[in-house]
Amino acid sequence: MPSPDQIRKALEDAQTVDRLAAIEHQRWAHWQRYVHEQCERRDDGSLLIPAELASRWEAQIMTPYAQLSERERDSDREQVRRYLPTIIDVLIHER
Repeated sequence: MPSPDQIRKALEDAQTVDRLAAIEHQRWAHWQRYVHEQCERRDDGSLLIPAELASRWEAQIMTPYAQLSERERDSDREQVRRYLPTIIDVLIHER
């Protein structure tokens, strides 16, 4: 079993951070694509978020995770599961 210092070193390694950052970028780009598809594109190129979505997202922003609906928590869990294979791989192969 690796020591806490070995685990920290493996997870903070630049290559590990880059692997996780690539996943984060994919997650962010997927979300932005979704948001943009929900918006009305204005003639000047700006996007108008429909009021009902703005209200829903603002409520989610203000809601602690433990108070989210099961469906909302499942969505967050799904995102975490995108990171886990990389973290597990780094820990398994840490020497």
